[in-house]
Amino acid sequence: MKAIEIAEPGGPRALRMTERPVPEPGPGEMLLRVKCAGVNRPDVLQRMGSYPPPPGAPDIPGLEVSGTVEALGPGASRFAVGDAVCALLPGGGYAEFATVHETNALPVPGGFTFSEAAAVPETYFTVWHNVFQRGGLQPGETLLVHGGTSGIGTTAIQLAKAFGATVIATAGSADKCAVCEKLGADRAINYREEDFVEVTKEVTDGKGAEVILDMVGGDYITRNYKAAAVEGRIVQIAFLGGAKTEANFTLLMVKRLTHTGSTLRARSVEFKAALAADLLDKVWPLLADRKVQPVMDLIYPLSEAWRAHERMEEGSHIGKIVLDVG
Repeated sequence: MKAIEIAEPGGPRALRMTERPVPEPGPGEMLLRVKCAGVNRPDVLQRMGSYPPPPGAPDIPGLEVSGTVEALGPGASRFAVGDAVCALLPGGGYAEFATVHETNALPVPGGFTFSEAAAVPETYFTVWHNVFQRGGLQPGETLLVHGGTSGIGTTAIQLAKAFGATVIATAGSADKCAVCEKLGADRAINYREEDFVEVTKEVTDGKGAEVILDMVGGDYITRNYKAAAVEGRIVQIAFLGGAKTEANFTLLMVKRLTHTGSTLRARSVEFKAALAADLLDKVWPLLADRKVQPVMDLIYPLSEAWRAHERMEEGSHIGKIVLDVG
């Protein structure tokens, strides 16, 4: 099969087309004929050598795919050969075939194209776990989401609104702020021109946001503490602005804040299966009705995966970047 490998840690051109054996599905696994693969920030970090795949995972990048079931491993019976599915992977998505445990796959939502379906798993699994499970967002509460036009951000805005929250989103331009508001954000903040702490306080009548989803880190950490409501929950999913900073932890105590974080890739098959079941029950009906949907940026052929990584690193994308594999 054709696949993309990382020749050596480095820039986007480190991604190169290669030939690999078609993987064999193990017990409970399925072999998928990949149609499309989502491109995510962890893929970029892996290419740069700073986010190695977990033990047992393929060295081929790619954490989410859509496609059809090609073959079933021993004991796999959840889907049939030929079924259209999308799946969360620990790696291996940038290839013509990939294996996945059947419990980590979900049916392609009704009416979705394969490119749209490939843009769902990583962001929806991540947002559901971090905003709704770890962050405990409730109807009537306020969510502050940083990076509002990223794949994670566009998903968080839509899901939070669908479940009855007020949403404040940050973005780096007027155009991106307009996209956030079109997706349902009650207020978008151009972080280059406005202080998100002041605006969040203003929107919430001085109360602050009950939940903050942050992928920036760095000096945002103390600022998040200032923007949070009493008993607020800050959920950390990345550190694009740096993993080290000086923080005023007095606010953590005085406001009784919870600052938590998580990574998804290395979690167990069973953990991801429970997330998949929750999404199938609570979110898949919303996707089928188009009440929420992935925001699509650009689609590149598999052979131009390096261009997809360049676009992600430039930061000009809005929503999800996808590779056309099939």
